Amino acid sequence: MPLSSFNNLTSDSTISNNPTFILVDGHSLAFRSYFAFAKGKNGGLRTKAGIPTSVCFGFIKCLLEVITTQKPQAIAVAFDLGLPTFRHEADDTYKADRLETPEDFIPDLENLNELLRGLNLPIFTAPGYEADDVLGTLSQKASAAGYRVKILSGDRDLFQLIDGDKGITVLNFSPEALKRYANSITEFQAEQVKEKLGVLPTQIVDFKALCGDKSDNIPGVRGIGEKTAVKLLNTYNSLDGIYAKLDEITGSTQEKLIAGKEDASHSRYLAQIVVDVPLEVNLEDCQLTGFDTNQLIPILEKLEFNKFLDQINELQQKLGGQVLETKAEEINTTQEDDDLWFFSGEDTANTEKRPDSSIQIRIINTEDKLQELVAILQKCTNLEKPVAWDTETTALEPRDAALVGIGCCWGTGSDEAAYIPVGHKIGHNLQLDLVVSALRPILENANYPKTFQNAKFDRLIFKCQGINLVGVVFDTMLASYLINPDTTHNLSDLSLRNLGLQLTEYNDIVTKTGKKELQKNIADIGIDIVAYYCGTQVYATFQLVDKLRCELNKTPDLAKLLVEVEQPLEAVLAEMEYTGVRINSSYLQELSQQLESELAKLEIQATEIASEKFNLDSPKQLSYILFDKLGLSTKYSRKIQTGYSTDAATLEKLQEVDNTGFVDAIIEYRTSSKLKSTYVDALPALVHPQSQRLHTDFNQTATSTGRLSSSNPNLQNIPIRTAFSRQIRKAFLPESGWLMVAADYSQIELRILAHLSQEPVLVQAYKQNEDIHTVTAKLVFEKDEVTSEERRFAKTINFGVIYGMGSLKFARSTGVDKANANEFIRRFNERYPQVFAYLEKVKKEAISQGYVETILGRRRYFDFTSKSLKELKGISLEDIDLSRLKNLGAYNAGLLRSAANAPIQGSSADIIKIAMVQLHEVLRNYQARLLLQVHDELVFEVPPQEWGELQLQIKSVMENAMSLSVPLVVDVRAGDNWMETK
Repeated sequence: MPLSSFNNLTSDSTISNNPTFILVDGHSLAFRSYFAFAKGKNGGLRTKAGIPTSVCFGFIKCLLEVITTQKPQAIAVAFDLGLPTFRHEADDTYKADRLETPEDFIPDLENLNELLRGLNLPIFTAPGYEADDVLGTLSQKASAAGYRVKILSGDRDLFQLIDGDKGITVLNFSPEALKRYANSITEFQAEQVKEKLGVLPTQIVDFKALCGDKSDNIPGVRGIGEKTAVKLLNTYNSLDGIYAKLDEITGSTQEKLIAGKEDASHSRYLAQIVVDVPLEVNLEDCQLTGFDTNQLIPILEKLEFNKFLDQINELQQKLGGQVLETKAEEINTTQEDDDLWFFSGEDTANTEKRPDSSIQIRIINTEDKLQELVAILQKCTNLEKPVAWDTETTALEPRDAALVGIGCCWGTGSDEAAYIPVGHKIGHNLQLDLVVSALRPILENANYPKTFQNAKFDRLIFKCQGINLVGVVFDTMLASYLINPDTTHNLSDLSLRNLGLQLTEYNDIVTKTGKKELQKNIADIGIDIVAYYCGTQVYATFQLVDKLRCELNKTPDLAKLLVEVEQPLEAVLAEMEYTGVRINSSYLQELSQQLESELAKLEIQATEIASEKFNLDSPKQLSYILFDKLGLSTKYSRKIQTGYSTDAATLEKLQEVDNTGFVDAIIEYRTSSKLKSTYVDALPALVHPQSQRLHTDFNQTATSTGRLSSSNPNLQNIPIRTAFSRQIRKAFLPESGWLMVAADYSQIELRILAHLSQEPVLVQAYKQNEDIHTVTAKLVFEKDEVTSEERRFAKTINFGVIYGMGSLKFARSTGVDKANANEFIRRFNERYPQVFAYLEKVKKEAISQGYVETILGRRRYFDFTSKSLKELKGISLEDIDLSRLKNLGAYNAGLLRSAANAPIQGSSADIIKIAMVQLHEVLRNYQARLLLQVHDELVFEVPPQEWGELQLQIKSVMENAMSLSVPLVVDVRAGDNWMETK
């Protein structure tokens, strides 16, 4: 219907028959999209190149749902400009407590604007006004033109615009609207607002005038809360009505209203949405007329919205455009379920769909069915089509987990997936021993190729059942990690990204409850439900193999890393986790008492300096002592909601200017307190009652660099600088009567830097086994003999250069002033020009190609937000002049430092992983066991009779794990505990 027809609607036409105009609260929807995904457990959505897409995805997903259900004829999007408005001029505290915009939100928002323009959806802003004011103005104009107006927002502020006579409502979305396809968008009219808030839309402004709005720093009347505000408005209708009848109001409420009259008036001014913003608007430009596919497709490709691209004709129709005639079999939009046509889940590239309902998961609940399944599996020997396996258990700790069921999938047919129930509390299970006996010949035979999502977990589950799993040829989680370490690798996201499948989540079938006695696990769930859940998991895993292999094969080095490093390492880590490490709990109890005494002394020391008692664990109280009582400058800190930050970075800066010893005491107190709570007191509680050992979890897919991490507990973070922290290592013991052995790479990252940069001085020094710190000190101090202090300076810069240490950090670490620090770094760069050139080259590679690589080809992607850096994407390295790049901001400068370090740190990770795999093979012939990997160190327990032989073998394997142009050196030492190996 053309707009001219809208203006000629007859007077008896009802509003419900009028065309619909959707107004979108752009910033509200964008921020909620960001926090729905980017702040979730997986850290947000990104493309393979690292471009953040949480905002784009959540925004478009929600908007498409609205378009599908509301079928509008026109759409407009309003955004804030991020500049002061008339409200800020009236009150400089207005929205002052809002958190800083997250760094990765900014490029996501820029891409969203580009995407909206590509979709031909108009964007409106107004200098001096907020998006709410723009929406208020547009709502009045559109209503006057004959539209039904529906405002899409997650904020309650816009409820004041609801007007039944004018046909204006608000579509209020919850966070669930951004993630799932549940009915989570509610249309609010006056009745719904009254039910939710207790007041009518016409009373919203006066409601805020009375009780304020903390999120916007609108003060309201001091002491008047929401309940009192509702009661007053229901009695006197409006703010003016309340003050007109003030003599009828008694007690403290009257006193508060009298004292707060000026604040109430001021708050009403701030809360009132302007509906007459001077906007140049032609409503015809807002009608949905489709988009230019040639303009939209490049944007979709950049954001990797692949399923979006696949559905571009349907999208064109949804947005009012015309689709060129296409054969029916190529496009069939008429039969599509409109209620499901929108994007969902934590994936930027797919429409949401469930696995085909025609899939029939075979439930193997008789011996005959089990034998039939085994006969099928015995035919599955094709390496290109490995059978997908999964286990369902009652717990995530393998030693504590009861096996509930086993799933497998061997094809994409409707009946080529099966589930074997063995531990359900309801329904008919097969005997576990019977199933284990039947499957063992397949699971323990490498001739039957297998694939898993996170094989390490299932390997441990099978090991606890006496099955030694072999023949794993593909792990979808590890493959995803190598393709892009910074994206998410869980099966749900992988399925969405690559297959367009929305899998049932564990929490969808096992509902959590706060009461422990009522909590369920998967054994409590019916076999049919779990069969479908597990069956679709293996169905997705089976299909992912081809998709991920194809992606990996585009970069052969990554495919090789998967097969030769990551997948073999998975089995090594599983065995390390299963073995665990002995802990001396009684010794830790003694150490805890010592630390308690030390903490008490530090507390006395700090309170004496402060001349008053305070809680050392309270950041707010500590902030008061530091900046108010001691008068230290707040320029070393940053403003937060409770005052000024007292985080570790702040204390490190304050340490330089505090001459009372107070900051030193606080830092020591925090360090000792963390050691006590995180390790000394926590480790004994984590010892498993059956094995009497500590079993940490080694994580292969948690870091961007390729390094391993550990959790439950995190052994990577045990510090070694203080006496107490070193004593924690004394609690780690070998098997009784055995030796604890530690093998540590010496200066591995500096050696890798020498290899990558081919700096002659470094290469020669390492080949001649010279002390590299002394060599550097001689060069930069220009003298033949150097002091220990000068060597310490050189050591600081040697290691600091790897992590992009600047002059301020160097000055802080060494105690020199900034001028001397600058001079020291300048000399270093002059003496080691090829190091400097190499680091500059890597930064340019990150800028130009969007990623950097390790020696073996492991990639780390970088997505810069700086416009000047983004403009250099694809430019040849020779044409990039880093010295001309100014004002990049802390975020982008940090990314460049990480880029320079990534090949070094990643190559170090690759080397130690290769060593672990090779040593695992060596140890097959010995009783000795590999226990831990911490940074550049491997920890073993070795029988005394094997020590002499293994000392040489461990050293040889680790030093020859990778051939470099400089030698790798490993120190291998033994002791009665971990501390004694140093």
